[in-house]
Formats: sequence, C-alpha cells, structure tokens
Amino acid sequence: MNNAAIIGFEDKAVAHDPEHADLEDWRAVHRVNLDGTFLGCRYAIKAMKEKGTGSIINISSRSALVGIPSAAAYASSKAAIRNHSKTVALYCAQQGWKIRCNSIHPGAILTPIWEPMLGNCSDREKKMQALVADTPLQRFGMPDEVAAIAVMLASDEAAYITGAEMNIDGGLLAGSTASPE
Repeated sequence: MNNAAIIGFEDKAVAHDPEHADLEDWRAVHRVNLDGTFLGCRYAIKAMKEKGTGSIINISSRSALVGIPSAAAYASSKAAIRNHSKTVALYCAQQGWKIRCNSIHPGAILTPIWEPMLGNCSDREKKMQALVADTPLQRFGMPDEVAAIAVMLASDEAAYITGAEMNIDGGLLAGSTASPE
C-alpha cells in the first residue's frame, strides 16, 4: 500500500494555487506523493513477480477527480497516482502476472493531514462541519473505513479487480443533494 502524502502547507502557510505556487514547493509535494507511489509500485512489482501474485493499493484522493485551487500540487499529484495505478494494472496484466493494482480515492477522512485546517481551538467542531457541508453524509470519514476497502482489495475475494478506483467520500462525487423547488 502506497499511502504517504503531504498537502504542502503542513509546516507553514504558503501559496499552492496555480499562479503563486513556488516551483520547489510544487516539486516537494510531487516527490512525496507521486515519486513515493512510483517507487512503491516499482519495488512491489519486483517483489511480487517472484511469487507471481500480489495486490498493490495506491491511496489517491477525491482531489484526483476535481480541481483544488488552493492545493494545485496536491490535486495534480493525486490525479497522476490515479492514472499510474491504471498503468501499473495494465502493465502487470500484459506481463501475465497476477499482480493487481487499484486506487482508493478518499474524500474528507479525519487524519492528521487535516490538522492545519482544523486546529485545536474552541471552533474546531464548527470548522469540521463547514468542511463537510457539501458532503451528502455530512461527516468526516474515519481511517478504519478506508482500511476496510484496502483489506477487501488486498484479499483473494478481489482477484478480478484491477485498475479500479474506489471512491470513499460520503457521497460527494455522486452529485448534489440539492433539489429543485
């Protein structure tokens, strides 16, 4: 499982929009998120092909499927992970190996990556609610909910699943819950 990721403004407030992002900050996000996934896949393939079987799971993001103006490097790195997962899946199948590769696309999952935005002040709960206001289930997902998808993808029960994207986002990418009056 390739799961390491940064947004890029964990340690300090810096611009990550398409106009003002610093090239080194952009590259730092890609080094962790994309290069880390590339290397993880590369070494997993090497180890798994000796057995002839395996499951590679890459953690992407719902940000791979939609633009994030204030986190352009993060969104582009996660979109690249989405595509690289499909490429790895096809490559392994082409080689005749039973090595599968899939990606998981979490939405707002309550992990430490959210801490810079949430903080520990008295209005934390209000900030949390604002961040999931457009999510149909109206809450953050929990890490164990993502882990359950990963366990399934790693299992033999998922032997026919490769190159797939699993969205776990509280219904956010399903569309809007707003109804015309």
